[in-house]
Amino acid sequence: MPTPMDLESLWGHLLSRKPELIRAAFERLNPSEQRSVLAHLDHMASESGWHPEQRASALAALKALEGHSK
Repeated sequence: MPTPMDLESLWGHLLSRKPELIRAAFERLNPSEQRSVLAHLDHMASESGWHPEQRASALAALKALEGHSK
């Protein structure tokens, strides 16, 4: 990660529903962190217990990040 990004900012960008912000935040992560983020977004999108808005944001992030391997 070239410059530090605090977790609140990172997740704010990842869950922003703005593809350009999502991809920019994701690209700042190393491959291991990217895999962890993708796994967490999958959980948010598919498991019960998440607020519908959180689920929608996770789905938007996954769509913006399509093509990135896990």
